Amino acid sequence: MSNAPILVWFRRDLRLADHPALSAAAKSGRPVIPVFIHDEIVETHGAAPKWRLGLGVATFAQSLEAIGSKLILRRGDALACLRALIKETGAGAVYWSRAYDPEAIARDKGVKAGLKEDGLEAESFTGHLLFEPWTVETKTGDFYKVYTPMWKSVRDRQLEACLPAVGALEVPESWPASAALDDWQMGAAMQRGADIVARYVCVGEVAARARLDAFIAEKVDAYKEARDFMAKDATSRLSENLTYGEISPLTCWHAGWRALEDGKKGAEHFLKEVVWREFAYHLAFHTPCIVSDNWRPEWDSFPWKADARAAEATRWKQGRTGIELVDAAMREMYVTGTMHNRGRMIVGSYLTKHLMTHWKVGLAWFEDCLIDWDPASNAMGWQWVAGSGPDAAPYFRVFNPDTQAEKFDKGASYRRQYLAEPYGVHGDEAELYFDAIPQAWGMSAEDDYPSPVVELAEGRARALEAYQQRAQ
Repeated sequence: MSNAPILVWFRRDLRLADHPALSAAAKSGRPVIPVFIHDEIVETHGAAPKWRLGLGVATFAQSLEAIGSKLILRRGDALACLRALIKETGAGAVYWSRAYDPEAIARDKGVKAGLKEDGLEAESFTGHLLFEPWTVETKTGDFYKVYTPMWKSVRDRQLEACLPAVGALEVPESWPASAALDDWQMGAAMQRGADIVARYVCVGEVAARARLDAFIAEKVDAYKEARDFMAKDATSRLSENLTYGEISPLTCWHAGWRALEDGKKGAEHFLKEVVWREFAYHLAFHTPCIVSDNWRPEWDSFPWKADARAAEATRWKQGRTGIELVDAAMREMYVTGTMHNRGRMIVGSYLTKHLMTHWKVGLAWFEDCLIDWDPASNAMGWQWVAGSGPDAAPYFRVFNPDTQAEKFDKGASYRRQYLAEPYGVHGDEAELYFDAIPQAWGMSAEDDYPSPVVELAEGRARALEAYQQRAQ
């Protein structure tokens, strides 16, 4: 088995640089067969994440071809596909990057057990996080349940240097058969929206690195002050690339530290955001219930409305709540596949508090619509804003969209960019929204802008009353 091929199983790690599993395989001197499987987890992805994953896989396949290798595609149960490839190729090992959300952990444990039962080498490597969840502990040996103490505990840790990009791989004597990516129709559920969102994607490792470099060079200095202003292009937008592993968090970490050492004031806040992502995955690892149930079980009896098809929830999904900042943010997501982070907090608060609708309704909608959907960050974000999650002060945090608009979109530039009906002059994205949405919604830029689903003061009072009753 000393020269038996190694299968490197790619998932959310579509890159050549800073890839411990791929680097280990390359250094072995053995033939390496890169593999992507449209497996049982990919099957469950929503429309936008599955479509964007397909774009990432296609671009990564080109990167492998550029170094003389090839990406083998298979579809089906992960363990069954790997076993079939092992039989076809005589491979003696399978390497992969660890995942930390409950679904992926369950899959990977089953794969590792099955392969070891077959007498094969099955090895997982770090690469999706900066810090393995079991290596970050409080003084009492517990995991962190509050973000700020976790940040303080890891801020000054010395991390290893990034691994160089793999420039060549030993090839097998013959390649196994591969499925055709186009046959999978990974963008089918996007329907006509794919042509609109495609204008805004940033796909692949080269593009991700360029995005990071531009952010560090041009935006990071003002990041802390500018990032909340919704019409400004002031954020890194790297969530799209991090979620598919087109860039590693370690690459972002070292770039942030170099910027901080160069005197760029906003760099520390950028590093905090990288650790915020870590915090989400550490919670998902230690308390897997966060992705599907209330992180704080005392919220199980809270009277949220859970019908995703209810009229109020539907108007929220369509960006027709009658609250301009909420609607603009929802429409940004439909046009671009992403949403400004402050917008995510505002629309989440409005749904769960003003509309008293369950956070799971929002969680599922984001899972279907975001190209940067991430299982841990999405779950923690929704539970944080709803009050059922890891927030030190959830009770009174009810975002007022009008106050937020006055602070962070004072001239209405963001609202004009994405909303057609209330404004005579508006941005291109406002028109594109109507080209992206399902025709069945029957919406037009000529429609009258709707009155509010619920007045803000009324919704806030209703939410606070429900919270007070729950606390009694």
